[in-house]
Amino acid sequence: MAFVLIVAKALIEIAGLALLAQFLVGIFAWGRRNENPIYRLFQLIASPMTRLVRLLTPKVVLDRHIPLAAFLILVFAWIATVFGIAHSCAVEPAQASCARLHQVQ
Repeated sequence: MAFVLIVAKALIEIAGLALLAQFLVGIFAWGRRNENPIYRLFQLIASPMTRLVRLLTPKVVLDRHIPLAAFLILVFAWIATVFGIAHSCAVEPAQASCARLHQVQ
């Protein structure tokens, strides 16, 4: 179970960092950010999460707020996943994915 949570945590981190990097690149190239290839790369990486959030949110939420909502959902999902990993390793510490956590303690 810990392995599945660790994989989920990694995917959450990739999407979250892509959204954060997209925001930072967008700040520096504000007027022409859609023409910036790096901005578009981060937009492509984060697009599955932003599409999912667009499907889940009501139409009252503006499209320009969807990346922020996606980032906040990812932050809460990351926190929940970290607590899930800790709980899974506390219940069954013999899991191979938990070896790294036991070395730290």
